[in-house]
Amino acid sequence: MDQRIFITGGASGLGQALARQYAARGWRVCIGDINQEAGEAFARTLSTDTAKAAFLPCNVTSESDLQEAADWLEENWGGVDIVVNNAGVAAAGGIAEVPLSDWQWILDINLLGVVRGCKVFTPLFRRQGHGRFVNIASMAGLLNPPSSVSYNVSKAAVISLSESISFELADDNIAVTVVCPSFFKTNLASSLRSTSDHLTRLTQKLINKSKFGADQIAEEVCRGIDRGAFLVIPQEKARTAWRVKRFAPFKMFSKIVAKEKKRFLAPRPAGNKTS
Repeated sequence: MDQRIFITGGASGLGQALARQYAARGWRVCIGDINQEAGEAFARTLSTDTAKAAFLPCNVTSESDLQEAADWLEENWGGVDIVVNNAGVAAAGGIAEVPLSDWQWILDINLLGVVRGCKVFTPLFRRQGHGRFVNIASMAGLLNPPSSVSYNVSKAAVISLSESISFELADDNIAVTVVCPSFFKTNLASSLRSTSDHLTRLTQKLINKSKFGADQIAEEVCRGIDRGAFLVIPQEKARTAWRVKRFAPFKMFSKIVAKEKKRFLAPRPAGNKTS
């Protein structure tokens, strides 16, 4: 039987790139997304055969949407082998500036969206005797850069959730992979809620100047899943930064962060460019 994968936020960005990777491997690919028109169109590009590719309307803030997806997969494809909790949004701003409504918004999608996905699909994985969750977090959840506090917290919580359930579900033959990419070219900025125009421009600039596209990140994610990795950090510079944080004294790492903050976050006079 063909292996099966379900990807939330699969109509664009990294979700779409992962869908292409697994479709090319001959997997059955089901994408869930709130954008029905884009999702249906993309599913048709993967395959005209609904036994090989499918789209399901799915809002990760709705447990019932995810449950309907799980029920559809069990009824139509006999289950699912990998669930990718990928759907997410972005925010920028400091602790004093980000309104609580934005905290609630980002946590409901970035964190509770993953919680709902894991909660809903765990019983299905248990019934079939195997499965893997792939939870998309971010380097922001490992490094906690300044002026993106709500985003950092949402992604750090996904990493904690992933580690917790990897221990909890191991005896059920359910594996967990958590993915922590740094900036790469994607449409994430389209969802950005920011407390200043400067942070909005900076976020878009960091995305645009990245040497990595979603397809490259997806390739690294697939390799990590193939080797059964728990933590996948796709970019080498990001892996180096993570090693520095893990092993350097906190005061030393704080100085590095302060230097980067001065470099990237300080408003620049008109006409000047951030180096």
